[in-house]
Amino acid sequence: MEATAERTVEQKYSFDVVRWFTVMAVVYLVVGAAVGVYIAAELAWPFLNFDSPYISFGRLRPVHTNAVIFAFGGCTLMATAFYTVQRTCGVRLWSDKLAWFTFWGWNAVIVLAVVTLPLGLTQSKEYAELEWPIDILIAVVWLAFTINFIMTIANRKTSHIYVSNWFFLGMMVMIVYLHVVNSLSIPVGLFKSYSLFSGVQDAMIQWWWGHNAVGFYLTAGFLGIMYYFVPKQANRPIYSYRLSVIHFWALMFGYVWLGAHHLQYTALPDWTGSLGAAVSIAMIIPSWGGAVNGMMTLSGAWDKLRTDYVLRFLIIALAFYAMSTFEGPVMSLKTVNALSHYTDWTIGHVHSGALGWVAGISIGAIYHLMTRLWHTEMWSEKLVNVHFWTATIGTVIYVVAMWVSGIMQGLMWRAYDEYGTLAYTFVESVAAMHPYYAMRAVGGGIFLLGAIIMLFNILMTVRKSATEGSLRAARSAPIPAAA
Repeated sequence: MEATAERTVEQKYSFDVVRWFTVMAVVYLVVGAAVGVYIAAELAWPFLNFDSPYISFGRLRPVHTNAVIFAFGGCTLMATAFYTVQRTCGVRLWSDKLAWFTFWGWNAVIVLAVVTLPLGLTQSKEYAELEWPIDILIAVVWLAFTINFIMTIANRKTSHIYVSNWFFLGMMVMIVYLHVVNSLSIPVGLFKSYSLFSGVQDAMIQWWWGHNAVGFYLTAGFLGIMYYFVPKQANRPIYSYRLSVIHFWALMFGYVWLGAHHLQYTALPDWTGSLGAAVSIAMIIPSWGGAVNGMMTLSGAWDKLRTDYVLRFLIIALAFYAMSTFEGPVMSLKTVNALSHYTDWTIGHVHSGALGWVAGISIGAIYHLMTRLWHTEMWSEKLVNVHFWTATIGTVIYVVAMWVSGIMQGLMWRAYDEYGTLAYTFVESVAAMHPYYAMRAVGGGIFLLGAIIMLFNILMTVRKSATEGSLRAARSAPIPAAA
């Protein structure tokens, strides 16, 4: 009966592409984290550059950001979006061929990034470094992803569109035009182009993209994951569906105004930075509403956290989401920004969101998917437990190191002696950061260890599922008649 039920689900839904996206997400998590740890070590111990331009911090840093944001994050979003839209709409994906095109196209983008970025072929735009031919491929693949998702919703068997699908859809639509506008450029060679914008306009467009990549790609998309996987893992309905709708519309209309807060004390007009900061503060309310909504889903079921480490990943991620969506607006205030701007405090803030929120909610969702997609329990629940603690401890060490480092930097840069001259040279501030840079590399290394453990556990789970499937097939095979 169990095998029959599994075959029925497999026939009803398109899960093969989801499986591939899921496994590749974990592979890219390990690769991206490994590059991140290496470049963190380069900052602490510069000899690790080995005088090679190809592995210098400046070239490997965009490899790291693209690997964790677009390779790991993108594969996670595509796996979860394709999975949840089928389960909540009760239909197969609109087009299996388009889904596979999305998979291979997205992986082609990642391979091209790994090749071109170490070679120095880059537009030098934050989170948008890839050159124009790759930008076109990204747009085509993302549109294929979006169209397939929209058409699957259009074919749904339910009248209602569940809120996670709204968050995924909002992310998809926003990223299309954010990516296209920010990437507008004039090609002068196969891998060389110049931005269509210049000066302060280029800066404004860059951070309109940059912060909204955070707001819609790394926030709205992963909130879509949260609104499906937290209730499913807790086996309870979402705490307040009305609050989730308010959360969605506030996010869609509010986040687009925030980009200018990255450009305080620059050539950007002062009023734009003030507007960005004001809306940033206002966005604390819907952000915390979403975090509270996810956490309160566990009302009456908090005891599950004692034994369910997958649920722990999801809930700890919500705690980091609440923290980083409070910290970011506070850092946008001009008085705070005067201290934090260009310091490691910003790096700590980014990674509290990236490691704590994005990676945490992704890892929890992937562990949840593993048991559903491969119809088996995890190969080792103990390793899930170990991974939870390595991820959490590594993230805390990393973030605390950057908080202390960043605040110390800001204070040293603005310190004056009794003669009104700077109390410290820039080199002295760099030397003071060394123990914290080493601490960051250690924190990142602990997080990387957890990612490697996760990859091993997942590959063993896939192998275990294949073995169990072979045994089930053998048991259900007809017994040949006696000769």
